[in-house]
Amino acid sequence: MERRLFLAGGAAAASRILGANDRLRGGLIGAGGRGRLVTADFKEVGAEIGAVCDVYEGNLNAGLKAASTGAKPYDDYRRMLEDKSLDFVIVATPDHWHARMAIDAVEAGKDVYVEKPMAHTIPEGFQMIEATRRTKRVVQVGTQRRSYDIFLEAKKIMDSGQLGDVHLVNAWWVNYQAGLGQRKIEGKLDWKQWLGPAPKRAFDPVRFSNWYYFYDYSGGLLVGQAAHVIDAINWMMNSTAPLTVTCTGMKPNLEGAEVPETATMAIEYPERYLAVFTLGYKAMRYSTTNDQMKQFHGTKARFDLSRESYALYPQSLQVDMTPSITCRRPKAFDAATRAHIRNFLECIRSRRDPNAPVEAGQATNIVLVMALDSLRSGRRLTWNAAERKVQA
Repeated sequence: MERRLFLAGGAAAASRILGANDRLRGGLIGAGGRGRLVTADFKEVGAEIGAVCDVYEGNLNAGLKAASTGAKPYDDYRRMLEDKSLDFVIVATPDHWHARMAIDAVEAGKDVYVEKPMAHTIPEGFQMIEATRRTKRVVQVGTQRRSYDIFLEAKKIMDSGQLGDVHLVNAWWVNYQAGLGQRKIEGKLDWKQWLGPAPKRAFDPVRFSNWYYFYDYSGGLLVGQAAHVIDAINWMMNSTAPLTVTCTGMKPNLEGAEVPETATMAIEYPERYLAVFTLGYKAMRYSTTNDQMKQFHGTKARFDLSRESYALYPQSLQVDMTPSITCRRPKAFDAATRAHIRNFLECIRSRRDPNAPVEAGQATNIVLVMALDSLRSGRRLTWNAAERKVQA
């Protein structure tokens, strides 16, 4: 029997029967820096990490140290998915593997926590939605602002009508990136498996160490940071897809990178508003506050929402625009990922949709893919929602 048919047929039987007090057990796919950080958060909220998979031995060993005692090592994620003791998997690999691994996982009967962006192409995103809904699995996309208390409070303000009609959202993310590095390869690396669905090429240590900055595997900081910002805008504005996307950027200032770290995307939405997001790295070496911001300009008030605070500024003729509603919680954002994971684990038990379901992930993914295509082609692109395709 073909492996995929076996996985599809056995999906319902693959998950353990959970009791109310059972400790949920998961596996990590992709034990790089982000994967190990998320592993620590999963353990912090009470989950057990019983398996670790990575095609690079150095990451695999580091991941095993970060995981729970006795975690099983794997160098092929498909073998991990056969482990019936695992209730869920974490997908924290380079972006170009996210969709394939998540689809294979739900087909194997696992629930999935997948890091953002949810997919690397638009068709992949729709395939993820179809597989998730058909298998009835819980899939949480790692856009943790949807579980963060400041953003949950902000969403209530946005839905209250206090802003009036919003026709413009401007947002930015500025920070500092020193440049590309090249790490020493320690132990075995299955380069062919690492490439996976990406174009085949000879081993390149620069690409392996800095995959984030190459179009074959990611969309750089432009996608990595916009994934959070665009998702938050979609959520706050109740948007599910764009009308058009235009993106422009400078030549990369990070030597050796393909994706620029200074760029702007403009998104027109059918809800009759324009969202403009600007990425500016190599800008602020020591960011303190408001290095990332979303400003919702309404006909009655402006609402500023950052990672640490929010403020509502009603329209006024006075020079002193004292906000009528404010919230500030410096250095509190570390709790967002743990809250997001906690929501995911609760949904594994309840079988309800998590805070960041695949449909929300795809709404953001469409914008991100279109932005990259616009950046590279120099064209304003239109989304045909009826036909699910991009048009120039």
